Amino acid sequence: MSQNLSGPSADGTLDIGLVGLAVMGQNLVLNMNDHGYAVGVYNRTAAVTHEFVSGAAAGTQVVGFDTLEELVAGLARPRRVMLMVKAGKPVDQVIDSLVPLLEPGDIIIDGGNSHFRDSNRRTAELRAKGLRFIGTGVSGGEEGARTGPSIMPGGDPEAWPHVKDIFQSIAAQVDGIPCCDWVGEDGAGHYVKMVHNGIEYGDMQLISESYALMSEVLGLDAKAMSAEFARWNRGKLDSYLIEITADILAFEDEDGQPLVDKILDVAGQKGTGKWTSVDALELGVPLTLITEAVYSRFLSSFKDQRQRAERVLAGPEVAAPPPGSDFLGDLENALYAAKIISYAQGYLQLRAAAEEFGWNLNYGGVAQMWRGGCIIRSRFLGDIKKAYDENPDLESLLLAPFFAGELADAQAGWRTVVAQAALSGVAAPATAAALAFYDGYRRGRLPANLLQAQRDYFGAHTYERVDKPRREFFHTNWTGRGGETSASTYVV
Repeated sequence: MSQNLSGPSADGTLDIGLVGLAVMGQNLVLNMNDHGYAVGVYNRTAAVTHEFVSGAAAGTQVVGFDTLEELVAGLARPRRVMLMVKAGKPVDQVIDSLVPLLEPGDIIIDGGNSHFRDSNRRTAELRAKGLRFIGTGVSGGEEGARTGPSIMPGGDPEAWPHVKDIFQSIAAQVDGIPCCDWVGEDGAGHYVKMVHNGIEYGDMQLISESYALMSEVLGLDAKAMSAEFARWNRGKLDSYLIEITADILAFEDEDGQPLVDKILDVAGQKGTGKWTSVDALELGVPLTLITEAVYSRFLSSFKDQRQRAERVLAGPEVAAPPPGSDFLGDLENALYAAKIISYAQGYLQLRAAAEEFGWNLNYGGVAQMWRGGCIIRSRFLGDIKKAYDENPDLESLLLAPFFAGELADAQAGWRTVVAQAALSGVAAPATAAALAFYDGYRRGRLPANLLQAQRDYFGAHTYERVDKPRREFFHTNWTGRGGETSASTYVV
């Protein structure tokens, strides 16, 4: 055992153990220590453990261990072990190593970016062995982990009372309320984190599109754009991502030029946004904006092709906004309106998942968890919480009077921006997808009737009629050459 010399003894008294001392793990440990919890730590590479307890954790209650056996022996019962390791097989490998060392009632917590289906499986597998599992989303990056992240726990409800005090004390606080509460059973916590990350993808893409339009349509330089984003951050768009965008645009390289202009336009991703889109497809949820954000990252990776295409493919000259127009004001409204759509789509997905998996999600509570600590934290989330507090059964954010009114006020500028982008040949796929969703959602009749006729024409897939009860299906012999037999399956 390697122990912080100034720390306590480790004879079954430590409050919680943490496995995985990368940046997030280390900062969560220090956060727990700040709030009075004695933490045991283990890392597969022992040197990392030794460096941490003798460096950043020196003089704290943190105790380092060279083996999992020693770590478990140092924990008070019921033992609580939190994993901050790479998602997938590494999590299962650590769990497999821990299980023989634990007793019935002990708790394993996965705080990484695991897929919710893995958390579903792990909850069931560990319950069968008498152990309790929590799969929790943790958002906020390095800074959030250290000073107060957003924490989204789900899994075995019997485990929650044993970790509640720790999690809620280290979480971010907004208006005295912790950005952490029980989400739901099985993989619900990691599902909410997944949707959070999808919304994060959408927010970042929308902001990037606004940046592109400021630059290409208005010809603003980085300094002027920074000032505009800073102004937006003092209003209805007040949020962490708008704040850091202003900072990024103001940052200068060693030669005094904007650093952002020197960054290669190829976006990376860890896959959580893609997971959100894939599961939306499985559930039949029109997650158009977030999916466009994912596709935009894919498109950015085609850098070499795009450079060749630039020399071959024609496009329009940039169209200047009409004289006297307020294009910056229109951009602000477009970003705000599209942001509402992004969250509305995310909440539609949460509702569909809750129905599919039997989860009892507190939608206002989810908004509260996202109000502070996490990457998508914003003033706007307070409005979402209020909407669900007023109507917990709200079908869609778009049907809440507040958001319906906000969209009505913003949509003229929103439409102007989408049109201006198209006329100027500036790609704004997420902003445009949001508007297309809005226009589709607000119409009681869509052209899907023609689509159904086409399906019935070539595949005898049948259709319903507006003058007949729902779920009564019909087939037409459109050519006079077909038979009366329809397809055996029909899926709306």
